[in-house]
Amino acid sequence: MRLRASCGDIFFDGSQINICESVADYVWHYFNFAGISKIKKMSRIFAIGDVHGCSKTFRKMVLDEINLQKSDVLYCIGDYIDRGNDSKGVIDLIVELRAKGFTIHTLRGNHEQIMMDSGESKEMFRLWMLNGGDSTLRSFDADSYDDFAPEYKAFFEKTEFYLTAERYIFVHAGLNFNSADPFADKESMLWIRGFEIDDRVLGNRIIIHGHTPTPLDSILAQDGRKVINIDGGCVYKQREGLGNLIGLNVLEHKFIVVGNVD
Repeated sequence: MRLRASCGDIFFDGSQINICESVADYVWHYFNFAGISKIKKMSRIFAIGDVHGCSKTFRKMVLDEINLQKSDVLYCIGDYIDRGNDSKGVIDLIVELRAKGFTIHTLRGNHEQIMMDSGESKEMFRLWMLNGGDSTLRSFDADSYDDFAPEYKAFFEKTEFYLTAERYIFVHAGLNFNSADPFADKESMLWIRGFEIDDRVLGNRIIIHGHTPTPLDSILAQDGRKVINIDGGCVYKQREGLGNLIGLNVLEHKFIVVGNVD
């Protein structure tokens, strides 16, 4: 059900306002699953896939292509850091926009978790470096995660493992439906690939995730599916089919593609 398609004339024909509101109210209650947060009626909802330090591309997506408004809601799917040259710039833009009153929700990716765990042992620090952590340290002008300013640590610590809105579930990697409680399996939320859904658990909801770099043609072919991958492998611009930051207009199910400009 596409609410916008039903209410396209709301701003132009005053006689349609009450009709549109009643339709919105119906959809509002119909898709109000237990535990699912509500979004302001008529807001645009967007999701953006893995950025991996590509701050110029991220800025172009948010400010130019989406043209984010304060009435919008944006979900960032995680993996803001590592591999790309300006992880700090990605975080700074999110913090700046939040301070100006924009609504941006941030999921946690496996790269954020690796970074946050990197101080536990030499092995964990080495794992972070093997996954592109050196570029993040250069971006933050730091020698370790412990050197990060408190406000940046607070940003990462407040990232969520999953979020829900209306009929949508936002998570970095996916959900493990073989688990007794898929919503308690945090490890899978960060790392799982190729998961199979269980309709008895998922119901009419749709999962929006990243984590697995996917060629653009395969991403654009995702129509009418209950699982939507929005990781276009932005940082891998030298690889055929990849090198794209993917945005999704969630309610309209329309993809927004920005090629890597970093």
